[in-house]
Amino acid sequence: MGLKTNRLVIATLTAAALLVGLAACSVKYSFTSTSINYDIVKTIQMDNVANRAPYGWAPMEAMFNNKLQDRFVNQTRLRQVKRGGDMHIAGEITAYDQFNKAISADGFSSQVQLRMTVNIRYDCPKMNKQWEKQFTATSQYDASQSLSAVQEQLVTEMINDLTDQIFNASVADW
Repeated sequence: MGLKTNRLVIATLTAAALLVGLAACSVKYSFTSTSINYDIVKTIQMDNVANRAPYGWAPMEAMFNNKLQDRFVNQTRLRQVKRGGDMHIAGEITAYDQFNKAISADGFSSQVQLRMTVNIRYDCPKMNKQWEKQFTATSQYDASQSLSAVQEQLVTEMINDLTDQIFNASVADW
């Protein structure tokens, strides 16, 4: 009976130690964490990102600009201004194209990939930060569907991805 009691005590202590260890090792994720010093940077100027892609979808430019502005307004305390912002973001949509991603056994396309690229210029003189980068997002759809049937959903997905990338590159603690 002593051996069973010892094993039970050891198992109970091990389980308790494991629970305490797990409770002590909590990880906090914050997807809106920014590296902005709000004592120095108070305003943001966001120029309209124009669609300069040779091929494009008419609503894409407005959708992109609205989402980018929403991302900064909703996830920072920066006040948006038309001119002279402490932080300045400008750019253009440079590419919007599609290409075959996969070919089926009969030799026809089975998956099509849609790609959107934006060129962004970021300037924050008060924090001594400045860069120009290209950001790309892709989305796939089944070739049996027409682009017009899935375009709004795919463009929305790509815009969400692009605005996340731009936000993270410019003000997030990543």
